[in-house]
Amino acid sequence: FAEFDDAADLLAANPDATTISIDEPSDIPKNKHGRLQQSGREEDDELLGTDDSDKTELLAGQKKSAPFWTFEYYQTFFDVDTYQVLDRIKGSVFPVPGKNFVRLYIRSNPDLYGPFWICATLVFAIAVSGNLSNFFIHLGKPTYHYVPEFRKVSIAATTIYAYAWLVPLALWGFLMWRNSKVMNIVSYSFLEIVCVYGYSLFIYIPTAILWIIPQRVVRWVLVVFSLCLSGSVLVMTFWPAVRDDNRRIALATVATIVLLHALLAVGCLAYFFDAPELDFPAPIIPVHNGTTVITK
Repeated sequence: FAEFDDAADLLAANPDATTISIDEPSDIPKNKHGRLQQSGREEDDELLGTDDSDKTELLAGQKKSAPFWTFEYYQTFFDVDTYQVLDRIKGSVFPVPGKNFVRLYIRSNPDLYGPFWICATLVFAIAVSGNLSNFFIHLGKPTYHYVPEFRKVSIAATTIYAYAWLVPLALWGFLMWRNSKVMNIVSYSFLEIVCVYGYSLFIYIPTAILWIIPQRVVRWVLVVFSLCLSGSVLVMTFWPAVRDDNRRIALATVATIVLLHALLAVGCLAYFFDAPELDFPAPIIPVHNGTTVITK
């Protein structure tokens, strides 16, 4: 009652004073509705990668920034531990429907450690398995003499690393160009795109080892299976980045990504494992009387 008396005295002293009601029930539903809208917006930002969801990531990137001529600048690209690399490999082998690979595994700390060693391992796996496959195909033929083809290592290295760097570079440039045309398009950094492509190639390492099996049907089944897994990672990652663009351009972009990925797998299988058999000349055995004998 003392508080009401004080309020009455203040009103009597200043009749023009305004009062404020503490209880405002009408604002509660608005706040709740605002929270629902905000949560839905955050979910969209988390999936699509709008500017609001990237503020903390940009701040984190500013803290790591260093001049490009210093060792610390390149050290940040390899700042990952074993558990992070294994987690990203699992995510590329077992893609989760509806989940963005960049948002789920890469965006917090993109790296080049995993993509570099995955590509290096894939190069040697394809080259060694290709030589072994050629050996097993011609095993038992008396006219065949096994000679290791070391040139396959350089060819595989050029093919794999060119794909893992040039295709992401072209895709990054295309997304940047479309982002200037359509404001709603999601933008990925070049490092994030390289990281996605590098980890998506991991499934081809065990596939290349299994390609040693001299059965063409088994090899093509393995190609289709691996292509579905790794291709789904690329599609689920880059479809949110182009789906707000023109419908034809978006579909053509995704189709090009899948087509290039399929060409890499089919090309490696056709060149390193399904090469046409060669007709080896029969060895010539000299005879002491001056004649030669050709064995068949």
